[in-house]
Amino acid sequence: MITFHGYFRSSSSYRCRIAMNLKGLDYTFKSVHLLRDGGEQRSDSYAALNPQKLVPTLEVDGRVLTQSPAILEWLDETYPDPKLLPADAFDRAAVRAFCAAIACEIHPLQNLRVLQHIEANFGADAEGKKAWCQRWIGDGLKACEGLLQARPKSEFCFGDTPAMAEVYLMPQVFSALRFGVNIEAFPRLFQAYKACETIPAFKNAHPSVQPDAE
Repeated sequence: MITFHGYFRSSSSYRCRIAMNLKGLDYTFKSVHLLRDGGEQRSDSYAALNPQKLVPTLEVDGRVLTQSPAILEWLDETYPDPKLLPADAFDRAAVRAFCAAIACEIHPLQNLRVLQHIEANFGADAEGKKAWCQRWIGDGLKACEGLLQARPKSEFCFGDTPAMAEVYLMPQVFSALRFGVNIEAFPRLFQAYKACETIPAFKNAHPSVQPDAE
């Protein structure tokens, strides 16, 4: 039995929803509201489950997994159909590099904790936080676009079927649009994004259709 603790607007939670949908997995969802009552992730009960006080957290038969990259790798190893990572070692490394460019270089700088910090400690208002996100998301996506431009053309990022790259890309595009970044400036990314929009596994993972959506 899989229990998934997440939040509708969390990029890392969104990644896991996409992957579980692609693999056709059933799971029990438990919402962890990141703003209500000062953030439910800070409660003693949740901190006991995930000491980092972050989402997502996956519980599987009494064992706990945290951090979306680790969860996604576990999902792909445990439920290998369809595979999210390619068979070739060099191709796997290229996909992982693309995903790390999002998860390590873009996502942390737009994270709720960071935005709350620059508001509380540096006086950033809504427009200031938007400009901050536009800068770092824009720079990061430009780099991701460059990684794809160096590869042969394909419908999706690394081939003709959606896989791990799109699992990371789609939540990042959601955040980019939320903060007013022009996605059409990145043609390879935009093409993959538009192709994924019509696929049920991606549509059903969108924040707007989650049970805790606001």
